[in-house]
Amino acid sequence: MKIGILGTGSVGRTLSARLVELGHDVVIGTRDVAATEARAEEPFPAPLATAAAAAADAELIINATSGQVSVAALTGAGAENLAGKVVIDISNPLDFSQGFPPFLSVCNTDSVGEQVQRAFPEARVVKTLNTVTAAVMARPENVAGGDHTLFLSGNDADAKATVAELLREFGWRDIVDLGDITTARGTEMMLPLWVRLMNALGTTEFNYKLVR
Repeated sequence: MKIGILGTGSVGRTLSARLVELGHDVVIGTRDVAATEARAEEPFPAPLATAAAAAADAELIINATSGQVSVAALTGAGAENLAGKVVIDISNPLDFSQGFPPFLSVCNTDSVGEQVQRAFPEARVVKTLNTVTAAVMARPENVAGGDHTLFLSGNDADAKATVAELLREFGWRDIVDLGDITTARGTEMMLPLWVRLMNALGTTEFNYKLVR
């Protein structure tokens, strides 16, 4: 599958490397290719392109940018390049402006997932992977042999099925469909607890397991 990833940080790098390993055709989108290459301390695991070019050529797009700038980043990719395509949103509305721990810039009555869907109504937005760190996103077997839970939210059933198939390629086995995109509020609001658990456990490699 042709996949465009928006975001050049650790999440974008980690997912790009895993997707390339799985045989997908990956391009990493950035606002300024030359500037991104100039400040990179190591090579990227997939080719770089402008955000618009990465989105235009992709069959599926992954938003790996910060929740604070996700709508702007996707706007830079071009609404016409997102229309009709599955857009996986893994961002979180974490605001570090007042230090650590961060607070949620949006919650309760809205979510970044919903903001992205409203901004790009023709995109097929699916929220997932935002409740785990990058290494666990790509390799769920790193925690308890993969025996833990991942959630997804979205309005389009076929889009969610496509995303669930990709997640299973990563190794995810317990995938819970929460419902429409408004349910992204719940998973985004798990992040304050996730941050506290990170501090308490001294690691980012953990996850929630739904027991039923």
